[in-house]
Amino acid sequence: MLAALALTVLASSAAIFVHADPDPTSPGPGDVFIEGQACSINWNPDTTGVWKTMIIQLKTGDNFDMVNLTTVGTVDGTDATHTSFSYPCPKVTPHSPIYFYQFSSSASNNSVWTGRFTITDSLTDIVPAAESTQPDGSAIPWGTGALANSTSTTTVGTMNSMSATASALGTPSATSSGASVSTMTASPSSTPSSGSQATGGGLGLAAQNIGWKTALTLGVSAMGFALML
Repeated sequence: MLAALALTVLASSAAIFVHADPDPTSPGPGDVFIEGQACSINWNPDTTGVWKTMIIQLKTGDNFDMVNLTTVGTVDGTDATHTSFSYPCPKVTPHSPIYFYQFSSSASNNSVWTGRFTITDSLTDIVPAAESTQPDGSAIPWGTGALANSTSTTTVGTMNSMSATASALGTPSATSSGASVSTMTASPSSTPSSGSQATGGGLGLAAQNIGWKTALTLGVSAMGFALML
């Protein structure tokens, strides 16, 4: 009976392991996008089949008081053949590494984020983030930006109506794929490290890892107890 219980726990552990919300892979720290050119976003798809409608929002602000600037696209986050999205970069102010994307879905209680990146009009017009630490004291630079005009990117895009191409990334990366998406890399002095919500899935991915480790520990303990009997 105990052996059967151990197998049940291990099966549950495996189920937790395969559960995965979408995992943003770019953009992130060091990425710079030019206003009016292509702003690209890449992710690993949701494997649960839940995120059929994934909303991508451009945000700014600190980790605890995120400011929504605009919704840039709505895509199928479960489609493994389309794991990137591109749209015209909006005009923003200031030109700092203080912008990031949030992925969310009405079908999920979770949200995930990309790393902070820069939107600017030229590589010579980039200013450091206004704040060097988060409200909780974390050494993560940030600032609060705004759209330069309210009509720059207010239209919600979809995978069918806006440019979206499949990503060939095999592992999570904090940088985008390069010239093919008009992405440039800024100097390290102007690119702060990302926040806890921002690198490769952030808080959502961390919660999954904790659940997997907990379930695995329970499974191994139960199996050992069964063998002793």
